[in-house]
Amino acid sequence: MNVAAAAFALAPALALGSFLNVVAARVPARRSILHPPSSCGSCGREILRRDNIPVLSYLLLCGRCRHCDARISPVYPLVEAGTAGLVVACVAVFGPTLEAALAAGFCAVLVTLSVIDARLRIVPNRIVLPAAAAALVAHTLLDPSPEWLLSGLAAAGCLFVVVLAYPKGLGMGDVKLALLLGAILGASVSVAVMLGLFAALVQAAVLVARNGSSARKMAVPLVPFLSLGAVVALFLGDRILDAYLGLL
Repeated sequence: MNVAAAAFALAPALALGSFLNVVAARVPARRSILHPPSSCGSCGREILRRDNIPVLSYLLLCGRCRHCDARISPVYPLVEAGTAGLVVACVAVFGPTLEAALAAGFCAVLVTLSVIDARLRIVPNRIVLPAAAAALVAHTLLDPSPEWLLSGLAAAGCLFVVVLAYPKGLGMGDVKLALLLGAILGASVSVAVMLGLFAALVQAAVLVARNGSSARKMAVPLVPFLSLGAVVALFLGDRILDAYLGLL
């Protein structure tokens, strides 16, 4: 049943990924996500419908604009494919349920925020705060428990302490993201935060190894790493947490 539902979710998930590209490009610039239609960033020509098929159009066009031959960023098909993979995984794991819809929405927000943070080093309040509030309300309705609120507050509080201690490494956007992570993951948010911070430290170490002291001036976007940890925690968090506690 889950396999059939997951396959059925593929096409809508690809379309969602295409829409997330629009959100990631326009929301930070405070532009409408509905108007005008998508257009080439180089020549300004409107993108034809046949050139706006997720992933496939990019491959058929060889990553170039049909009109001006300008290069199209590979981020676009990666976002589409990544979103589709995550949504399909949510349906496959959780089945055609409201829980799967909540998890898929969570993954969609993580993809959007990761792209924005990687490009601009910001976490827009217009996305993360409504998403955190909606996730908290939805998860509490699906599974009434104080765990979601308490986990969100605990995760945000921990990152806020880190911000106070090392303001150049983290920002308040990361703290607000932690609210969203806790609202969805509950106690497993600890797995997400630890994995995310560890992955970010590995990236920082790589930058230092390659660039020496000049790496201190290079900012490492934290949201993509926290999102990676959150996705792992979404699917495997309970197992990881139980295994860790079993060692104590």
